[in-house]
Amino acid sequence: MSEQPLAEEDDVKPAKQSGTNRVQKRRAARMKALQALYQWDMAGGDISAIIEQFQLSQPDMQDIEHAYFEELVHGVPTQLSDLDKHLQLHLDRPMDQLDPIERCVMRAGVFELVNRPDVPYKVVINEGVELAKQFGAEDGHKYVNGVLDRLAGHLRYAETSAARKKKG
Repeated sequence: MSEQPLAEEDDVKPAKQSGTNRVQKRRAARMKALQALYQWDMAGGDISAIIEQFQLSQPDMQDIEHAYFEELVHGVPTQLSDLDKHLQLHLDRPMDQLDPIERCVMRAGVFELVNRPDVPYKVVINEGVELAKQFGAEDGHKYVNGVLDRLAGHLRYAETSAARKKKG
C-alpha cells in the first residue's frame, strides 16, 4: 500500500470544510476509535460510557469527525459476531490469538468494508495499515494489510475487480 493517504473521493464534503481537513478529521476519528475499541476489547464495559469518557477526557477530541468515531465505536461491538465471522475466514489463527491492537484494527476495517461503501476499499486498507504501524507490533501492519486486502476482495468484489482491470 502507498505511504500517501488516499482521499475519500466519494464522501460528500461540507462547503466550509476542505477535503484535506475532512480526511484528517476522519483519520483522527479512526485513531480515537481504535483506542476506544482497544479499551473495550481489553476491559469490557459499556461502550456508551467509553465514548463519553473519551469525549470528556481527551483534549484533542475537537479535531475529529465525531459522528464517524461514534459510528465505529458503537458499530464494531454491535456487529462483532458478523465481523469476526468475516475475519475468521481470512485468518491463519483463532481471533483470541491475534495481537489485541491488530484485532481491533481489523474489526474496524471490516466494519468499514461492510457498512461504508462510500469509503473506497483502498482507503480502508491504507488507514488500517497506518494504525497498525503506529500502535501495533513491529510487523503487524503487514498481517493487517494482507487480511484486509483479502477481505476487500471478498466483501467488495466489484470494486476490487474494477480497480484491477484499471491497472492492467
